[in-house]
Amino acid sequence: MTNPADQRRNAPPSTMMDVVDRLHDAAHDDHTSFGDIIEGLDRASFVPVLMAPALAVITPLSGIPLFSSFCGILILLVAGQLVFGRHHLWLPHWLMRREVPSDKLRKAAEWLRRPARWIDRQTGKRLSFLVRPPADRLIYLVCALCGAAMPVFELVPFTSSILGAAVTLLALTILLQDGVLALLGLAVIGSAIAAGIYAVQG
Repeated sequence: MTNPADQRRNAPPSTMMDVVDRLHDAAHDDHTSFGDIIEGLDRASFVPVLMAPALAVITPLSGIPLFSSFCGILILLVAGQLVFGRHHLWLPHWLMRREVPSDKLRKAAEWLRRPARWIDRQTGKRLSFLVRPPADRLIYLVCALCGAAMPVFELVPFTSSILGAAVTLLALTILLQDGVLALLGLAVIGSAIAAGIYAVQG
């Protein structure tokens, strides 16, 4: 009988639950590297790789010092390559060697399961013009800008998680071909900007 985890590894992720399951399956031993997570998601599948660090920033993993900054750099690198239409993902070895505690990664994946199931049930192919070229490149560019902002916004409570939620929605826009999620993602980015301005002024 085929192991469900093996079945997931043999096909690229196509739903939010697929990505969450891959995150959970990637955890092993005491610590799991970013490289292990990326390989588990399928390096050839840019969008799930883009979504994974964004999802991680939403979870309690964001409490690990500099974790949000590393995720932001990863988002910037992946989204930037999508903007320029690369077909083969390149990521630096120093970033891929960065590790997180495996138990926290598993707990984060479990924490994400309920919202992932709900989102997968609510989505469909809507506003398709927002997921076709050139609109998709604009979505990747916004994701890259969010990633670049994360190391700066990490000093402002909750803003990195808000940006992570926005990138998740924008990545899901492409993965699920649902343009409505792009509009929601842009609204979330507006909230992050407002929160950052409020925190600085306060």
